[in-house]
Amino acid sequence: MNAIAATTQPLLGQLLLERSAVRPADLERALELQQDVGGRLGSLLVRIGALSEDQLLDALCLQLDLPLAGRDVALPESAAAWVVPGDGQATLDWMRDRGVLLWEDGDGQAWCASRDPLDPALQEVLAYLYPQRPVRPVLVTAQLLERTLDQLAQEARGDGHGSDDVRHLRELAEEAPVVELVNSLLAQAVEQRASDIHLEPDEREFAVRFRIDGVLYSRLQLPRERFDAVASRLKLISGMDIAERRLPQDGRLSVRASGQAMDIRASALPGVHGESIVLRLLPKERKDLGLERLGMAPDHLELLTAWSHEAHGIVLVTGPTGSGKSTTLYATLAAADDGRKKIITVEDPVEFQLPGITQIQTHADIGLTFAGALRSILRQDPDVIMVGEIRDRETAEIAIQSALTGHLVLSTVHTNDALGAFTRLIDMGVEPFLVATPLKGVQAQRLVRRLCPHCARPATGVLPAIAEEAARWARRVLGDAPARWMEPVGCGQCQNTGYRGRIGIYELVPVDEAMQQAVVAGASHQQLRAMARERGFRFLREDGLLKAWQGLTSVDEVLRVTAV
Repeated sequence: MNAIAATTQPLLGQLLLERSAVRPADLERALELQQDVGGRLGSLLVRIGALSEDQLLDALCLQLDLPLAGRDVALPESAAAWVVPGDGQATLDWMRDRGVLLWEDGDGQAWCASRDPLDPALQEVLAYLYPQRPVRPVLVTAQLLERTLDQLAQEARGDGHGSDDVRHLRELAEEAPVVELVNSLLAQAVEQRASDIHLEPDEREFAVRFRIDGVLYSRLQLPRERFDAVASRLKLISGMDIAERRLPQDGRLSVRASGQAMDIRASALPGVHGESIVLRLLPKERKDLGLERLGMAPDHLELLTAWSHEAHGIVLVTGPTGSGKSTTLYATLAAADDGRKKIITVEDPVEFQLPGITQIQTHADIGLTFAGALRSILRQDPDVIMVGEIRDRETAEIAIQSALTGHLVLSTVHTNDALGAFTRLIDMGVEPFLVATPLKGVQAQRLVRRLCPHCARPATGVLPAIAEEAARWARRVLGDAPARWMEPVGCGQCQNTGYRGRIGIYELVPVDEAMQQAVVAGASHQQLRAMARERGFRFLREDGLLKAWQGLTSVDEVLRVTAV
């Protein structure tokens, strides 16, 4: 007889619609993708960004009337509970190969946790192992499944942390003072507009630092003996293995702190004195995703807006990590979205969810790379494609081919300036004529701190050469606007830094026929820069000085960010 009895279930798509978990348009797209590539509907909805894994599991629990491991059913702490009778025993390799957790509780009841516990092939195996009694099915998240299997492997080898150590770490993580401290740190970080939280242990203590407006500030020093509990709490709630301290780990969590819904990416990196833990804070809702809110000068805004309305071609945004490239791409997508275009993104990770746009999260571990996702996207009849980053030749060539066949492609590359994008793509192995032909424009950017409006004061002693250069650009871009040189002071509103918030500085280079010919002919970076200068294009430092002229930032801040 079957180990798990079949039941009549409602259709998953209908259930999700009834619970308003997905939009009808997203469900229709997933069903079309299912016809094209196969696979399960729920997994496809997660893949296109229409549904989170947690939302899918909640819906499956309702659809199948099954509990969720770790939430509704506790996993055993005793290693002996994982030994399963039958013809031999279900070994760790057996469970890993099949993606299941199989155990017996104290009453002799057998349980099977899996991401698909009603799979017919799995039921056959369970019927063989348990011919005389049923096995209780349980759903499990991919993270918990992998974490538990890794923990069992450590215990089996005898080189990991034992169950007593794991239990102790869990107890520490659940203590009220630890929970309160972690919640307080998250709330303070959100209130102070921090983008990152750094927890850094040394021999005697550990430091907590917040990155605010691109600069790290110390916020707390605590005794080293408190670090393990705090680290365990953060690893627990972000889905990491709390017992693993030898290998880097990544995790994610969603919280509501100080009235804001936040997505948090967590990273743990082993060090000599313990793990360095960094949390990247991402607000779930962004109200500043419009081109007009990027802080661009009128000429730059007009140019980027025109690029966003191109019917085909490639627009690249360049800059280092943390320079606001993703925000610019999202704002450009919003400008391109007129309700009559199919827009698809492939990202790693999906930082913000945009209504009306299909967003795909890459998963390199299962083969869903930027290049692989791009191939599938082209079968979805898109008008606009956004690729989070062009990292290799394969992705670059598919992006270029997409642009040449009538699609507008937006993406990023890591270069120091706009013109470096040509060299970067050619260094990847792309032919120069393929680099030059589809490119509509390249934008480089940095973020500078914005002066606090509550305490900034008029600046004195601006160097004549700097003032003259800024005045020249101000006349061209702003007309007769007067200079408003300002400098930071510091007050309670800006935590005595003199700055509050950030604003972008940009260089935008349209790619005309002459520049295309120069790239194909093998022009050097210096030669391309000279061409841009002849055409009157403004580079990063010059755009920064223009914003200092307007009183938006300080000269020192511009020089700091644009230093070679």
